Amino acid sequence: MNALAWILITGVLMSLIALAGSVTFVLKESTLHKMILPLVALSAGSLLGGAFFHMLPASLADMGDVNIVFTWVLIGFTSFMVLEQVLHWHHCHQAYNQCKQPLTYLILIGDGLHNFIGGIAIAGIFLMDIHLGQIAWLAAVAHEIPQELGDYGVLIHGGWSKKKALLFNTLSALTYLLGGIIAYALSFRINIDFLIPFAAGNFIYVGATDLIPEINKLKHARKSLTNTGMFIMGLSLMWIIKIFFSSM
Repeated sequence: MNALAWILITGVLMSLIALAGSVTFVLKESTLHKMILPLVALSAGSLLGGAFFHMLPASLADMGDVNIVFTWVLIGFTSFMVLEQVLHWHHCHQAYNQCKQPLTYLILIGDGLHNFIGGIAIAGIFLMDIHLGQIAWLAAVAHEIPQELGDYGVLIHGGWSKKKALLFNTLSALTYLLGGIIAYALSFRINIDFLIPFAAGNFIYVGATDLIPEINKLKHARKSLTNTGMFIMGLSLMWIIKIFFSSM
């Protein structure tokens, strides 16, 4: 398949991940609560592994100039920091997190912008290298599943019905596909090499500042060890995939 096909297919699949909230219709709250933090730890490892094992080496190889590459990494990192500050919203990664304010609409807006930027960034990677795009997409998926469960839980906590929360969370996720289509259209007019280190900065920010603090809140030694193992598993998965593709 060509890059456009990958962008469209993965864009639709990424948007459908918002339906992960539907599992709450069949799972007990206690069961879902136990699943979330290990998934958060796995996604943190996957995001950081995707950035450091795949995206940064590819950026350095393609662009050559270390200063330019790491400038775009910092721009990508800072853009997500500013986004969260402007919206006064911090990701809630536990499905039934006790948020103190009614952040439902801010969460939908923030998630929509987050997905839009993510769609642009990962589509840009597909346009540069389909294999690298697949890696970036898989790392993003590992992050999106617990995030979407968390966002869905906050909407429910804010008083939304399950059906309404699921519908609007899915509509917000569709901005990922929109971002991918726009990136493809712009690729014929501008050089989009910068999107790979930009996306790496996004991944580092989300993994290091949003996800890791969540798993570090636990003071129970056994659970902390489990989450550390899941984090290492995420890193290892990205490393194994790198070795696999390097041998092809």
